[in-house]
Amino acid sequence: MALHFLTEDAGAARPGDVVRLTGAEAHHAAAVRRIRVGEGVTVGDGRGLWLTGTVTSVAPKEVVVEVVERAEHPQPSPRTVLVQALAKGDRDELAVQAATELGVDAILPWQAGRSVSRWEGAKVAKGVARWESIAREAAKQAHRPWLPEVADPVTTRQLVAQAESARMLVLEPTASAALSGVELDASDIRDVLLVVGPEGGIALEELDLLQGAGAALVRLGDTVLRTSTAGPAALALVNRALGRW
Repeated sequence: MALHFLTEDAGAARPGDVVRLTGAEAHHAAAVRRIRVGEGVTVGDGRGLWLTGTVTSVAPKEVVVEVVERAEHPQPSPRTVLVQALAKGDRDELAVQAATELGVDAILPWQAGRSVSRWEGAKVAKGVARWESIAREAAKQAHRPWLPEVADPVTTRQLVAQAESARMLVLEPTASAALSGVELDASDIRDVLLVVGPEGGIALEELDLLQGAGAALVRLGDTVLRTSTAGPAALALVNRALGRW
């Protein structure tokens, strides 16, 4: 399979035009992936554009690709959204990476009551940028036409407000309903939000607030998964229910 690269400047390119990879993307193509002249690659803008082309020039600071074919992929609907509670270490980052590879459409950092990690002040912008970078690289690895959007972190109150306009599924090991038994209508354009708690789980008062706003509590199975794996596992089931897999 051809290597895939991203550049926000490819939007107007048509067959016969050239696209230039510069900066970090050129370095990644030339020095890391060792791309060669004559090699076939794909290039996207992360917003549905998909170009197929041939490398015509390789330099450390610029890689030139001649466009052979152009396609545009519509944004998936309904959107799947991973609401990932901030977690210590790199567990939340692992969740972002895996969920992106599995096709999640948006990622919402959640400052849950039991989150050990706290994004405050300058850490907010730094944390969002870090997750965006992880999602970008994972989307390239998975050859995805659309990059998932990483939003600013929300509080529990802000998350509760979103439950009224979306289909919100809260992963809770003690829930009586199994996620595998939830019916999801692919024609319903409302976002499907998968809510994953931190290492210590979701606090009872948070569960009550979310459920009271219309969210459904669901379990994955008889075992308890880590915060890094629960979201991607749930997303796989949702993808199947929506007919994406």
